[in-house]
Amino acid sequence: MPKFKTYPFMFNESDLVQIKNKGISIETISTQIEYFKSGFPFMHLERTATIGDGIKSFDEIEVKEMSDFYDTNKDQFDIVKFVPASGAATRMFKTLFEYLSIAKTTSPSQSNKSIQEFFGSLSKFAFYQTLQSKLPQNPDDATILETLLLDSGMGYGSLPKGLLEFHQYGNATRTAAQEQMIDGFNYANANQTVKLHFTVSPEHRQKFSALIDSAIKEYESTLDVKFNISFSEQKPSTDTIAVDLNYEPFRNTDGSLLFRPAGHGALLENLNDLEASIIFIKNIDNVVPDHFKSTMILYKKALAGLLIQLQNKFFSYQEKSEKTDLSEVEIEEIELFLKEEIGYEFDKSNENTKLQQIKNKLFRPIRICGMVKNIGEPGGGPFWTKNSKGEISLQIVESAQIDLENPIQRNIFVASTHFNPVDLICTTRNYKGEKYDLFRYIDSETGFITKKSQNGADLLAQELPGLWNGSMADWNTIFVEIPLITFNPVKTVNDLLREEHQ
Repeated sequence: MPKFKTYPFMFNESDLVQIKNKGISIETISTQIEYFKSGFPFMHLERTATIGDGIKSFDEIEVKEMSDFYDTNKDQFDIVKFVPASGAATRMFKTLFEYLSIAKTTSPSQSNKSIQEFFGSLSKFAFYQTLQSKLPQNPDDATILETLLLDSGMGYGSLPKGLLEFHQYGNATRTAAQEQMIDGFNYANANQTVKLHFTVSPEHRQKFSALIDSAIKEYESTLDVKFNISFSEQKPSTDTIAVDLNYEPFRNTDGSLLFRPAGHGALLENLNDLEASIIFIKNIDNVVPDHFKSTMILYKKALAGLLIQLQNKFFSYQEKSEKTDLSEVEIEEIELFLKEEIGYEFDKSNENTKLQQIKNKLFRPIRICGMVKNIGEPGGGPFWTKNSKGEISLQIVESAQIDLENPIQRNIFVASTHFNPVDLICTTRNYKGEKYDLFRYIDSETGFITKKSQNGADLLAQELPGLWNGSMADWNTIFVEIPLITFNPVKTVNDLLREEHQ
């Protein structure tokens, strides 16, 4: 972390009131400004994580055994499914918006392949019946897109993905949020109660509540379970200040400071507030219809079973480590366990004793991360990395965090065999049931700086360390290979035409 200066001279009295009302300290803003100036350091890749070297792989029998173990033991735990669902679907319809801007004034040919696919397969989308009910007879392309995308019609261009009709079931449809509820029933179901927590944006919370309330009435009756659904919003105190290209605070047209949402890393606040002993984390758009769910459900349960088994060992060793008379044999046993499970290596140069180092490593949150084979998807992957303290650990690293101009680092990156589909199962308590403070385990040097624009003026924006990247950098991490069929995100509207969504 850079040694920050305080910048009160940059701010007037009105600014200070605005900053205070957001719950942000001047010191925090000063640190953000220093990061704008210095930039964030690149991650140092030691090597790619592979099967047998950082990524575990299980055969069908082992997967079934772990899944059965979870089913047998799950009712002992307070389980919740955490679903980030606040992002708008604007990028999902980017190509349609571009085509609409042309179609309003001319009658363009559908030369773009994705546009051809969209209009040629319109009746295959789950939202088609709703769209058709709002269209006049013989609508042109512009009318169809305006009705689908704009707030005067269905408003899909500004709604979050969770509220969009994703899948068709006869004459009925399910939104992504409803699919997450059904998924939760299938694997996050303990004592006939399904707990889900959605992070939503303030402007859409009421629509989410209405949708969920309606779905609960149907699902509790047909599935014979109780749904416990909660919501939270990204906290204003997690927003980051924007600066101009001279690193001066960027101001809105009314003279106020511009703050921007700080990416999914800001949701660590929401995750930290959860009361649960096992937490499933899954992106809102990674869902499939019922007839494709079986493999996903099996592996979700298997990873959860593995988590419980590992947690039991961690808890046992945590309790042992607090004995005053721990023998050298016991210390070596724990050290071997940590080496085999999370790649921990005892640091002889560390001034702390071996037992102190081991206890420090034992008492941390644990995450099991599913990894799929790399098929060229953009985003993060599993690597062995070295931090500024010289510590080597398993991390999920985004391409933007890597110095791709360095040939050694680039070669490690391109050799990556697996990809992060954001399929996590976590535990955030110690053997006494005490919650960890998740803010103690962040690598603050893993944020992002991006170039944006506002009212035609360029600005720099800053994202906090990503929720499953730097925000979990100091967690105990286990990577497990899962089948590619479990990864079915919807990044563009035409992804809903893929077989896995039909």
